[in-house]
Amino acid sequence: MAHIHLNDRLTTNLRLIITMVLNLVITATELVGGLLAGSLSLISDALHNLSDGISVLITFIAIRLKSREHSYRHTFGLKRAEIFAAVINAVVLIGITGYLLYESIARLIHSSPVEGGLMSMVAGVGLVANVIGTWLLHRDAASSLNIRSSYLHLFSDALSSLAVLLGGLAIYFWQAYFLDPLLTLVIGLYILYQSYQVLGQAVHVLMEGAPPDIDLEEIRRAVESIPEVRDMHHLHIWTVGENDVHLEAHVNVCDMRVSETQPILTEIEKRLLERFNIRHVTIQFECDQCPEIGLIHRGESRQLARKM
Repeated sequence: MAHIHLNDRLTTNLRLIITMVLNLVITATELVGGLLAGSLSLISDALHNLSDGISVLITFIAIRLKSREHSYRHTFGLKRAEIFAAVINAVVLIGITGYLLYESIARLIHSSPVEGGLMSMVAGVGLVANVIGTWLLHRDAASSLNIRSSYLHLFSDALSSLAVLLGGLAIYFWQAYFLDPLLTLVIGLYILYQSYQVLGQAVHVLMEGAPPDIDLEEIRRAVESIPEVRDMHHLHIWTVGENDVHLEAHVNVCDMRVSETQPILTEIEKRLLERFNIRHVTIQFECDQCPEIGLIHRGESRQLARKM
């Protein structure tokens, strides 16, 4: 099993390195081509690819940090390096896109000639490279928020390159110069939307929010349906890293020896794993030690907990 995980990690690292090299090549090609053709959308695509390259580099570093062993200083390890990297990726992309939107509006007001033929050829090269990069990261994008962030960078850039290519053809045949800034504007708005989604998810994890796909009331019902359990309270649930959900809670039981709580703990862990995929569980057993305690905090009613 360890050998399989090592091979997967090496494969992921190799895919990231190849993608990073592709993005640097695309950046140089499109930047030179954009300056020669006078195309803002091509230059914007080049800057977007540069941010992609930086994004993939951050992703690569974060994955290496994540694989480090736990230590006395970092008892959870460095699992959140990936989440932090996703925030950096999204913020950088939002900043670059904001500048390009400003430039595209200025170009819409004051249009200028663009070499459509050169614009299309260079965009075609970028499209092929971005499609390859997107394909390389597709496999790991579903299981890693950080890699998904880089994947969205590349996917949006592939769409951008396609739009620039088609726009270049329209400019070449029909002198539709307004398409160059218009394409930049449309692509920029799409990128902002995607970046906001990734940023929101990453910040939620860093703020130790409960996973959005887990219902705390369902957890309560699952645990309190165990015959020996009177109630569950002081529940805390958060995500440390990708697919790494932690839960801690107080469980009220009848007065019994500590050794007698082990079968109850085993059943709680089993239900939480099978129903909610929660693998890290810390339970404090007690007997009527926390009066007037709600699911989350002291004095909280169950109705209030549901609303929150």
